[in-house]
Amino acid sequence: MNARRWTAGLLATAAAVVLVGCTSSKAQEKTCTTTTDGIFECAPDQRSAPPKVAGELLLGGSYDVSEARGQVVVVNFWGSWCAPCRAEADDLEAVYQATKGSGVNFLGINVQDSRDKAKAFEKGRVTYPSLFDPSSKTALALDIPPNSVPATVVLDRDGRIAAVIRAAVKQEGLQPIVERIAAEKQAPN
Repeated sequence: MNARRWTAGLLATAAAVVLVGCTSSKAQEKTCTTTTDGIFECAPDQRSAPPKVAGELLLGGSYDVSEARGQVVVVNFWGSWCAPCRAEADDLEAVYQATKGSGVNFLGINVQDSRDKAKAFEKGRVTYPSLFDPSSKTALALDIPPNSVPATVVLDRDGRIAAVIRAAVKQEGLQPIVERIAAEKQAPN
């Protein structure tokens, strides 16, 4: 099977999983939405279990998103080779700066890159950390094929996927989503 067919099949499967997971009943249809501009959001009571997001940081050390429970985490998938990733970097940094005081963390995940190119890309663009994921394992675990970057996933305070944006973001589109999710209360343990 060639790469395009495989990728198309993967995208179709991922879309079906997302849609089935959040639209399997009439009640869920009212609480999960997908907009025409590619933003998928689900109400707190319709979100699935937290995904595993952990690995080696681009600048050294390790990161595990489970240690950020109680905070909203905005996860952005990017590559130095990706023109839309360069275009959205300033907007991501602006949203990070505007929301970090309200319990919001940002995490980049660099895919299909060399470490040197990834470091050069990040320098002077963003101040939040990035995982180095050259094999795209973390991206694929979250149904983000490497050829669909940039993509942004917003995890709620319980670590569950609250929103997925499969396109480059702008501050005026991302910030209200992040603020709305940050305003939610964490589920009681």
